[in-house]
Amino acid sequence: MELKARVDREEALAFLGHRGQKLGDLRERLERAACLCEKELVPRGVYREMDASEALALLPGRDIARHVEGCARVVLLAVTVGMQSEMLLRRERALSATDGLLVDACASSLVEQAANVLNAHIVEEATARNLAATSRFSPGYGDLPLQLQSDLCALLDTQRRLGLTVSANHLLLPRKSVTALLGISPTPPEHPKHGCAGC
Repeated sequence: MELKARVDREEALAFLGHRGQKLGDLRERLERAACLCEKELVPRGVYREMDASEALALLPGRDIARHVEGCARVVLLAVTVGMQSEMLLRRERALSATDGLLVDACASSLVEQAANVLNAHIVEEATARNLAATSRFSPGYGDLPLQLQSDLCALLDTQRRLGLTVSANHLLLPRKSVTALLGISPTPPEHPKHGCAGC
């Protein structure tokens, strides 16, 4: 499904390590980078709900077990801004190292915001069923291994549905992509905001 999302400019600055320093002309260049991403990249996502016991059999680690404790269902999700992001990043880096960095940060924000949109859709569906959802939890966070990316992508059929694959060293391709899971429970769970490995 296509996801309507925009770059969060302040989030993009945070990805760059901005801590309130004066930006000067960087603010204008950041806006250009954000607009480029919003114009040229199309965020898309897929998700799948499954029985929690079936999911936990595939999910090693104590952290994820605690995260979905008390949940009857688990939802797997994947979001990407597509291979166009790789071409855009190569083009901008070739033109300017600074603009390349700005576009990279804006693309990271765009995929994170798209993941938030899909997350909100899943929460809305759970609420309509009088259920509650946990926050997102991504491979690479806590003791949930990054190697799990391949299994999640296979379960979601991301190569066919999104053009999203996994490299030999367990990184998502295109890089501006996110995989995660969340639990669905009868009562509101108490968990941290989210565990995301970053973009």
